[in-house]
Amino acid sequence: MDGAWHWFFPRFYGLLHQLDPAIGAWWRRFGLGNTVQLVVPGRRTGVARSVFLGLLTVGGRRYLGHPDGSCPWTRNLDAAGSGELLGHGAGPVQVRAVLLPDGEERDRVVRATFRQHPFPGNVIYWLARRHVRSTGRYYRIESEGE
Repeated sequence: MDGAWHWFFPRFYGLLHQLDPAIGAWWRRFGLGNTVQLVVPGRRTGVARSVFLGLLTVGGRRYLGHPDGSCPWTRNLDAAGSGELLGHGAGPVQVRAVLLPDGEERDRVVRATFRQHPFPGNVIYWLARRHVRSTGRYYRIESEGE
């Protein structure tokens, strides 16, 4: 089934990327669940790139991740190590990202995706849970100075 999820996720996120203008307009006006905007410099150009992501909270800590491993925003975050996080109605906060290794903390974060992401993400991640556990890329997000 992993091959099917590797096929599905890039297409699903490609569709969401095409909807970014509408998603962004809605998010700025009303918010959208746990959605935040991450702004990170591009690893080759240095040009600021933004992406809407679901911010997970586990044990008082914040996390971001991608269910299908490495993707453009995770590669940019890996290269930069930090970025800006914008919440609905909140100004930018400088953050740094710590990649989670396999282990209990990462497992708790993966489980949180099924409960905290808005529909349909929560259902999709639950259906893909074995794939997400084996290939997902997750980061602890810390405010600069923490």
